[in-house]
Amino acid sequence: MGRINELRLIARVAQMYHVEHRRQSEIADLLRLSQATVSRMLKRAEQEDIVRTTVIPPPGTFADLEQALRDRYALTEAIVIDCSEDRDGAIMARIGEAAAHFLEVTLQQDEIIGVSSWSQTILRMVDNIHPFRAAKARYIVQILGGMGDSSVQAHATQLTARLAKLTGGEPRLLLVQGITSSREAKLVMLADPIVRETINLFDRLSLAIVGIGAVEPSEMLARSGNVFSREELATLNEAGAVGEISFRFYDADGKPVITPLNDRVIGITLEDLRKADRVMALAGGESKTAAIAGALRLGVIDVLVTDKFTAARLTA
Repeated sequence: MGRINELRLIARVAQMYHVEHRRQSEIADLLRLSQATVSRMLKRAEQEDIVRTTVIPPPGTFADLEQALRDRYALTEAIVIDCSEDRDGAIMARIGEAAAHFLEVTLQQDEIIGVSSWSQTILRMVDNIHPFRAAKARYIVQILGGMGDSSVQAHATQLTARLAKLTGGEPRLLLVQGITSSREAKLVMLADPIVRETINLFDRLSLAIVGIGAVEPSEMLARSGNVFSREELATLNEAGAVGEISFRFYDADGKPVITPLNDRVIGITLEDLRKADRVMALAGGESKTAAIAGALRLGVIDVLVTDKFTAARLTA
């Protein structure tokens, strides 16, 4: 009978705490127990299965898919958004909304944030961020060069500058070609002290926000002038490339695809991405599924924000 009496008191303490919402100190006073004893009883209530914690995901969320992504790809976090149709435009908008909220609630003081400025999905994220009342970020770093078509280049520059203004950080732009005409041209551009100042921040990032692209460039990139030629893309396909992050290509197994084209890119490397404290990738859509799967196997991504259709394909 001793055990049943013990469990009865534990159940009473649990009821007072969880159902009646009394503080531990109040329970201790009412039952003439020490607060340490109340705390131990609450732990015992869980161990004895008197108290069971049940998490019921709200409608429109996908806890099972998120857990499957975390388990399969060793992610710290996975955010799967609801979307009425498997269409790029709708998917990008919803991913942008979710990523904006996640950034707002997780951003720490004095972060150095690298941003892949040629992603339409990241642009949607910036569109949805509310201005911080006090400065949070230290620097917002453009991690891939631009300087393509002027009408599209404005998106890349403004994206970095707007994110800096919203978070109170100092923008560090990379106002050189993302893809240079030759390795020699790249070396000339890298000699510029302002360019070096930005690039020197690549291995100090506390957070990198990246898009994931298929080998075939997006509409924005195609219009930007920052693309490889058809022949060069064919070379990448022949080498087994399935996707890219900041023009660093990789295959379906998550192994980097190294070609001479790599020497013409001015942007963050996969090695520098690995040094970042956190890497958050925003990507979804059927056409990018293989690219996203390969990117997740690289082992550099910590947080993925995607849609329910893509998540289902990635975990099938």
